[in-house]
Amino acid sequence: MRMMISFAALFLSVILMQLASGGLGPLDALSGLALDFTTAQIGLLGSAHFFGFFIGCWGAPRLMGSVGHSRAFAAFTAAGTLSLISHMLVVDPWAWAIMRMAMGLCIAGCYTVLEAWLQAKVTNATRGRAMGTYRLVDMGASLIAQMLISVLEPASYVSYNLLAMLCCAALLPITLTRAQQPETPSAPRLRPGLAIACSPLAAAGVVVAALSSATFRMIGPLYGQQVGLATTQIAWFLAAFVLGGALAQIPVGWLADKYDRRHVLIWLSVAAIISCAVTAWLGALSAEGVLLTAFFFGLTSFPIYSVSVAHANDFATSDQRVELSAALMFFYALGAIAAPLMASGLIEAYGPSAMFVMIAAGHVLLVIFGLVRMRMRPGQAPRTRYVWSPRTSFVIGRLTKGSRDAK
Repeated sequence: MRMMISFAALFLSVILMQLASGGLGPLDALSGLALDFTTAQIGLLGSAHFFGFFIGCWGAPRLMGSVGHSRAFAAFTAAGTLSLISHMLVVDPWAWAIMRMAMGLCIAGCYTVLEAWLQAKVTNATRGRAMGTYRLVDMGASLIAQMLISVLEPASYVSYNLLAMLCCAALLPITLTRAQQPETPSAPRLRPGLAIACSPLAAAGVVVAALSSATFRMIGPLYGQQVGLATTQIAWFLAAFVLGGALAQIPVGWLADKYDRRHVLIWLSVAAIISCAVTAWLGALSAEGVLLTAFFFGLTSFPIYSVSVAHANDFATSDQRVELSAALMFFYALGAIAAPLMASGLIEAYGPSAMFVMIAAGHVLLVIFGLVRMRMRPGQAPRTRYVWSPRTSFVIGRLTKGSRDAK
């Protein structure tokens, strides 16, 4: 209990930052529709967010090393707050893309600081409880964030101002905590080739995970609007995806520890293909049907990133795992930058169902590649422990490293 109290300030900042950033994606999509942005321009906003996120992942550890945890967190939070407030001052898709880059930079930077601080405070004895609480806090806040658009009016200064207030409020727990900030850890080297050397299938898996998650979160509101969902129903649509992904973590983790992870990865992709096919080809689903397909899509596609990370770690040495985490995040960022632009273009050309056709095609390629890789290399034994892997910063590898080494 004492350990959880000491982390309360960090977890509260995570909640507030997740609410601000998680609510921005769907709000931007609906605001873009209200302001007559094209579908491609709305897709550009999602891609810009992940481009800024990647820059933040790469640069945040270095800034943190120069000015310290608290000052770095304040700088990144200020960038995010300015981005949010500026939206209704300059109504232009290209200007909004720059603002979304700033928000992506903010999220990556703030999570880098929070996770570095958390890593410095945990021990092997408390790591499991700390990571479990962190997972609950992060996923719970993400779920609530999707619901914010049911109360936020699109293209309204008040809506963006409320999100800016949440972002700015994330400063308070960190700056007012009496806990001493830790020493700055060395920044992991970014070696994308390490992920391919350990497991080409894992690298492909995180790209497809980005294709699924980034497309759904950034372009999902467009799909929901075009199939006739009301704003409140779009909020439930996005939340159903997150809820499905959260509920899948425990059973998928058990399966990934018990059976060959490549089998688990392939069957998850097969199930995701079925979910996409049902959504794309059944046509006029009821609102309840659309929510149900979103839930099963999250259930099948959300865990693919963590399974891919676990599979890659099976082939890595203990001292490689921090840099391997950064390398896998690099491939995720590449997929997440490209996916919203591709999906928005396909929706504009072929209609809303094209989004799920694109995602299904990515999973088909992953299934084929997985079957090929199984013929080329046997499974690894013994395996590392399956650990839920959030896509937050390059520093997350340090938090999960101890959990993996414990097995």
